[in-house]
Amino acid sequence: MIELYYWPTPNGHKISIMLEECGLDYEVKPVNIGAGDQFDPEFLKLSPNNRMPVIVDTDTGISIFEGGAILIYLAEKTGMFLPKEQRPRFEVLQWLFWQTGGLGPMAGQLSHFVNYVEEAVPYALQRYANEYDRLLAVMDVRLRDREFLAGDYSIADIASFPWVLPYRRLGNDLDKFANLRRWFDALKVRPAVQRGVDLGKEWRRDEVNDEKARAMIFGQNSETVFAAAQALEKQIEVL
Repeated sequence: MIELYYWPTPNGHKISIMLEECGLDYEVKPVNIGAGDQFDPEFLKLSPNNRMPVIVDTDTGISIFEGGAILIYLAEKTGMFLPKEQRPRFEVLQWLFWQTGGLGPMAGQLSHFVNYVEEAVPYALQRYANEYDRLLAVMDVRLRDREFLAGDYSIADIASFPWVLPYRRLGNDLDKFANLRRWFDALKVRPAVQRGVDLGKEWRRDEVNDEKARAMIFGQNSETVFAAAQALEKQIEVL
């Protein structure tokens, strides 16, 4: 059994899609990021970065944070979506790291300036819109002569799809990326992808527009990290 600490965001969807694709039994542990659940001392024990997703494998007792690491763990646990041979394995891993280091962060920053900034910041908006557009083009070129990013369907595709999914909301148009459009349309009809994206969709609210929730999600700094760590230390002392 996999315990999935999750909220319905693109980073959360990467893991819910993977679990559905692998057919693993899992139990969802909601982490309401607008309510500050990510700063609970119990959650901090699992996620030092105060971010979801996190998994706990109750079969092994292993807990893992960071989406890329979770995907690799689940792929190795099941023998699915990550080749064992060195060359194809690293084809997958380089595109997985491309997503975690580029596509996800750039799309996330763009989303912030598109959806959550009250006063427009034109330079920042253009900066991240251009980079998101560039990264979609990188995918399109990569997909010119292959069905999926690393040849066969893999954790690289699973990681990337949730960050392409909001392209309209982020002001882009997949119709100018013929190969990416083909890839996107192939993934979006996979039943496991649909189930993964739908997981927890009823939890979505406008709470991020609430001042307290916005502070929880966007107002963190070193002081909040130290405060969460101190709360955890106090809890351990009591025990």
